[in-house]
Formats: sequence, C-alpha cells, structure tokens
Amino acid sequence: MENDPDHFTFRIDRENADRRLDVYLASRIELWSRARLQRLIEAEDVLVNGKPAKVSYKLHESDEIEVELSAPATTTFTPDNIPLDIVYEDDTLVVVNKPAGLIVHPASGVQSGTLANALAFHFQQLPSAAGTVRPGIVHRLDRDTSGLLVVAKTDEALENLSDQFRDRTVFKSYVALVHGSVGSNSGRIDQPLARDPANRTRMAVVRGGRSALSLYRVRQRFQRLTLLEVELKTGRTHQIRVHLAWLKHPVVADETYGAGRDNTMQDVRLRARIRNLGRHFLHAEKLGFTHPRTGTPVQFYASLPKELHDLVVELQSEAKKQVTGLAQSE
Repeated sequence: MENDPDHFTFRIDRENADRRLDVYLASRIELWSRARLQRLIEAEDVLVNGKPAKVSYKLHESDEIEVELSAPATTTFTPDNIPLDIVYEDDTLVVVNKPAGLIVHPASGVQSGTLANALAFHFQQLPSAAGTVRPGIVHRLDRDTSGLLVVAKTDEALENLSDQFRDRTVFKSYVALVHGSVGSNSGRIDQPLARDPANRTRMAVVRGGRSALSLYRVRQRFQRLTLLEVELKTGRTHQIRVHLAWLKHPVVADETYGAGRDNTMQDVRLRARIRNLGRHFLHAEKLGFTHPRTGTPVQFYASLPKELHDLVVELQSEAKKQVTGLAQSE
C-alpha cells in the first residue's frame, strides 16, 4: 500500500478477493466509518482499476484501488494559537477566510501550524476538538489557494454539510488569473481527473478518471493574461488548476501545472512581479450552501487578498495606459 494523508492505493491479494469494496476499505482506512466510505465511493472519489465503482463491487485478486479522501482522517496534534480571519460565525458553523500558505490540516511531516491546529485552539467545542481531533473540516483548499472555508461546530452540522458537498449543491466560485487570452467569454470544462500516471503527486485529465466539471467566465482581459471567475460543480483535487492547464491557460504562478509559462513572459517587470507573489493566483471568492440548522440559503464573499488585488490594479493601470496611448497615436 502506498499512501499520503489524502491518497491511498491498495492492491488486492487472494485473501481479500470477493469482499465488498466498502467493507474492505472500512477495514483498511482507520477512523473512517463504512457509511462515510460509502459516500466517498458514490462521489467517485474511489477508483477500481482506474474507474469509478459501485459500493457493492466484489473485489478480484490484483484489483488496484485508489482512494482520495475528501477530508482528513482523525489525527492527534497540538492546538496552535494562529490568528483566524472569521467571515461569519454562529453556534453551528464558522466561515473563515484562509490565507495563502496555510495548510488546511496536518499531513506527513507537518503536524503544526495548520488551519486545523488553529481551529482546535480557537473552537474547543468543535466535533472531537480535544485531543484526538476532527475539527469540523468539511472541505479543503490547496496550501497556496486563499479564500473561504466552512467549518462545522457540531456533529450534526458536519454530517449535513458533508452531504451537501457530496450532493454538489454547494456553490463555490473562484477568481483565477491565467496565462493567455481565453478564446470565449464563458465556457465549461468537463474532463475527468485522476492521479497523473507519470507523477503520482500530481493530478491530470485522465480518461476513465473521476468526473469533474468547471464553469468559467471572463471577468477582465489584459495583454497576454485573463482574469476568470470559475465555478466548481465538483470538488476534485487541484481541479481548477488542472482544468485550466488542460485548456492551455494555466493559473499564473502555478509552479506545478504552469509548465514554466511565467518564465516565458516578455514583460520582464511583470514576470518579476509574478515571481514575487509567493503563491499562485487562485482565490475562493464565494461560498454558498444551505444552513444546516435553519435550512435557509446563505452565501459568503471574500475579496481578493492584497497581493492579488494589487497585481490586478497594476494590470488595469497598464491596460488604461495602452488604451490612452493608442487613442493619442490616432
């Protein structure tokens, strides 16, 4: 078995052949209930031989199972007094605006300084927040993606919100600055995602992978760059970054999926400006869901952090200068 905190790979031996998929996973993945694993399978976050499978699938010898956990398994760590940018809070949930650079939960080699550590310190009433921790985390953002995350304060809210994410009724809208001039003003990217066969630490568009759908709309165009709004209809690992790279418009400053596009920019000053961002240009701007206690729709907004806002303002200023220069030349 190969594994990192979010990704597991199992190869079935003769002893485990004929077992149900959900039963087998419940015996191998600690701290995940069978019911929760069934929801993971139904959401296509489990692949058998590279394809989604049914909960009741009977395993065969040599089957390869890949599992993408939608939230961290319970782990033990020390609460940390890390400041939180709280957008909204009540007795059921809290919505935080995560800064870039902050990892959501402990991972291999990282047991402190994460959002989960901060949540455990500030909200001792979160589900199982003392000692062994499952600090209400329902979904994640990549380390260098900033923006909105909802955190459950009760077991009931955690279950309800998890179901909403699984059922794809949660509204998630991001802002991304990408390389190139995107051809159409709006569009959809409906391409399946899976671990990159050539590099298991990356994701890629892979035939037979998990279904993934992203909708985009152009917010503003600049010379050789485009500012997009991207709505996620599914929530696969690195989905927006991989989809936009597949579209040949990778996210600015994305070292993993950008294929060195930042270094090919002709504007030396802008290239240096992007290099100094210290993160990729992707921000979770809007988040909407049904409040688990009241049953009413709620939506939250987080403006671009300063480093991204300042870059957009700079690009807008340059665009105005170019328009003014053209007008004067005429």
